[in-house]
Amino acid sequence: MLYKLLNKFDSKKPLQRASAHCDIPCKIYDPITAQLAVLTMIRMVDLLEELNQKPSLSSNEQANFIRLVTEKEKHGHKVKDEVTVIWGDYIKQPQLTQYPELHELTHEIMLSASKAKQHIDRDAAIALLQKVNRFAEIFWATKGVDTYQATCPYPPSETLVYPKLT
Repeated sequence: MLYKLLNKFDSKKPLQRASAHCDIPCKIYDPITAQLAVLTMIRMVDLLEELNQKPSLSSNEQANFIRLVTEKEKHGHKVKDEVTVIWGDYIKQPQLTQYPELHELTHEIMLSASKAKQHIDRDAAIALLQKVNRFAEIFWATKGVDTYQATCPYPPSETLVYPKLT
């Protein structure tokens, strides 16, 4: 009943929408979500390139093309969102003093994510992954956690920075 009442009120005088990662703050941050989003972008580019090799596309292949582009776009936004949350909520002056490149790196990630979204360009997506991996490396270093690099065990089989959690 309360839901119906609020819904009716909202339809006549819409309430302002709000969203947030977590303003408690929860202190649960991990760059892996951004890294996986970039991997998804790379995978979508690879699949799009496979479709581009065909002389013409059936209607089902055209629909698949649109879905792949949409997913690449969504994951590009996810990269930006995840990095922005860590940068805005977790990174404070001690981390900036220790890693003065953080502001510039974060800005470069935003620009690289836009470029990777705008084009079907594997090199652009790989460049984004390298920046996000550097961000992850710094993030874990600020927590005193060593990292290592390994090739992810699924397509697109690119190198990621992982925390050594022992």
